Amino acid sequence: MIDNNSIEQLKQTIDIVDVVGNYVELKKNGSNFKGLCPFHDEKTPSFIVSPSKQFYKCFGCGAGGDAIKFLMEYEKLSYPEAIEKLASQYNFTLRYTKGAQSGNLERHILETVGQWYRANLDHHEQAKNYLKARGVSLASIEKFSLGYAPSSEETLHYLQKALIPFQKAEEVGILGHDRGRYYARLIDRIIFPIFSPSGMPVGFGGRTMGDHPAKYINSPQTKLFNKSRLLYGYHLAKEQIYRKKRLIVVEGYMDVIMLHQAGFGTAVATLGTALTNDHLPLLKKGEPEVIVAYDGDSAGINAATKAALLLSAHNFEGGVVLFGNGMDPADMVNAGNADAIEALFAKPIPYAQFVIDQTVERFNIQTPKGKEDAFRSVKNYLSTLSPFVREKYLPYAALRLGVNTAMLDSQSTRSTYRQYDRNQAEQPQPAPLLTLTDVAEESIIKTLLKTPTLTDMVLDTMDSSMFGTHKLAFDALIQGAEHEDLLRIELDDSIMTYSEAELKKQLLYFLQRYYKKALDIIKKDDTLPFEKKIFFLRKYQDYINRLKRGELVPYESHSTL
Repeated sequence: MIDNNSIEQLKQTIDIVDVVGNYVELKKNGSNFKGLCPFHDEKTPSFIVSPSKQFYKCFGCGAGGDAIKFLMEYEKLSYPEAIEKLASQYNFTLRYTKGAQSGNLERHILETVGQWYRANLDHHEQAKNYLKARGVSLASIEKFSLGYAPSSEETLHYLQKALIPFQKAEEVGILGHDRGRYYARLIDRIIFPIFSPSGMPVGFGGRTMGDHPAKYINSPQTKLFNKSRLLYGYHLAKEQIYRKKRLIVVEGYMDVIMLHQAGFGTAVATLGTALTNDHLPLLKKGEPEVIVAYDGDSAGINAATKAALLLSAHNFEGGVVLFGNGMDPADMVNAGNADAIEALFAKPIPYAQFVIDQTVERFNIQTPKGKEDAFRSVKNYLSTLSPFVREKYLPYAALRLGVNTAMLDSQSTRSTYRQYDRNQAEQPQPAPLLTLTDVAEESIIKTLLKTPTLTDMVLDTMDSSMFGTHKLAFDALIQGAEHEDLLRIELDDSIMTYSEAELKKQLLYFLQRYYKKALDIIKKDDTLPFEKKIFFLRKYQDYINRLKRGELVPYESHSTL
């Protein structure tokens, strides 16, 4: 946390007239200053800034406060973010309470290296020619602080010259470390600095100018950089987003830059990842209409469908725009088609309509089975919507499916999602030794959806036969297939997501019960040969002992007896 005395010293350092004057045109009015209020529409100035009291007050809408409050309200920042931004503007060093880390050194390193990348661009003809060919103007290069990263050796030499420790450079993602040697993560690439919503540097993105298989590379996750919670260009777009009540999400850095260059200043991009729940707080700021504008290829359509599912389930206003003919937004701007882009943004396909269309098109509704599957998927999706939105799109969904609206209009319950595949359900299934609870099943599935890297931990220690109600959904998740239950689990905020430690704890608890049950069965099984019985009794008891010590053991089915 920021030390309170440090905050008070900052307040004594800053001048509210300077702070507010960066955003509002102020004119001297006696001992005070006056201007048009930035928090409501007015033609006659009623917004007063008092330098003696270090206070602002609007007599039209009632807004008022000190410089920190102004920055919080105007830029939609949290209290710590506003303080840190003011401290940065005034070159003031904040003090933090014991145990907290300010990140000032890390930000200084990122700023310093970012300036070096920017200076490199001025002396690298290939990089400048690449940006010129893509239509990027000099003004855009300055606005987005674009740069160029040279060879690893040059980067290491610069860091040594700038007295930046390699270990600290690694902590902020500039360097990597392998076999006792440091190396630069970004080599021979156009550099796109990435900033927090408050305008603080947090990382870099790099684009190859050649045929490198990794077209874009981002900084690794650090204590400052979490790509799942950031949007590229947001710090530059937020003022227009609040004013215009529109936010455009595109796929790439270059799309953002070119759209801003063409006058679409509310454009932002995800950082090489799909839209997730972690992005929602940022998207909600200012309550804008959110337009998802992706390429019209299969990857873009799939990403747009997932985004539309997420945003419609959370009651966002907006829709989807797909760019066709192999053109992305950057290409269209470079080709001089800004008017065509505006026409697309003016009439996005509403989320619900887009999801219904894409869902129906996945199935062959000319066959009874295909139509039934499409009906069930659409019905399940409609149940994730608010009652008002669902009612609005029921007739459209019924029309696309070729069914009566009344068939889709029944209230959906959680059991609607728990449909087994009919053919599989009719086959006799062996009874599992022990199954997870419904709650645990859902939480494990949601955890793996959110953190796929934990999948191996689960598969190494248990089998899908341990799943009951959600076995088919778990199988689909592992196989990378689609299942309506996966969508419901992913969007249900009431379902807990485990951390790695929590997941391990749950597995340890369940597996102990599983092998204790196996022991009980073996002890009572008089048909087993004595040697085999002793073998499994010892093995499973060893498993239980290891689990009690906190060690996950490999899964072994009781059916192997």
